[in-house]
Amino acid sequence: MKTEKIWSEFSEALKKFILSKVKDEAIAEDVLQEVFIKIHLHKDTLQKEDRLKSWLFQIANNTTNDYFRKQKIKTVDQNYKEPSETHKKNGHEAKDCLLPLILNLPKKYKEALLLTEINGLKQAEAAEKLKISLPAAKSRIQRGRELLKQGFMDCCDYKIDENGFLKGEHKDSDECKVCT
Repeated sequence: MKTEKIWSEFSEALKKFILSKVKDEAIAEDVLQEVFIKIHLHKDTLQKEDRLKSWLFQIANNTTNDYFRKQKIKTVDQNYKEPSETHKKNGHEAKDCLLPLILNLPKKYKEALLLTEINGLKQAEAAEKLKISLPAAKSRIQRGRELLKQGFMDCCDYKIDENGFLKGEHKDSDECKVCT
């Protein structure tokens, strides 16, 4: 089936579907264009034409979800702010050490933890973004978390209790050994 024919038969329904999710006409148009690029590039992979409609809506759904994932990452990145000088002087907390400790990790652990712990991606999404398998991503995240534990122990003299959890009182920023 030709892309033009698919467009004429399904574009309005797909646009309504996308618009019901994104709630913005311009964004819906953009996502619809992305959907039809994917359809055009992959239409030859559809084996049974009787499944065309569900295939099209699956592409539209996935592309819409991709849009929201990209927006979430941008929103998190844009909303991140360094702690203010006043906050640093008045109240230094464990979370203030998190980003500096992550940034001190080896690259493969740093990337995995930035995506999951800072940007809030699921492990599977991080694996996809890093172009590695899910088990490899889980391993990097787990090892990165272990290195973070060690970082908190080195930086702020935390100890690990009998259950494997970090315990201790957080130091003031001028007493931190790693994150300042």
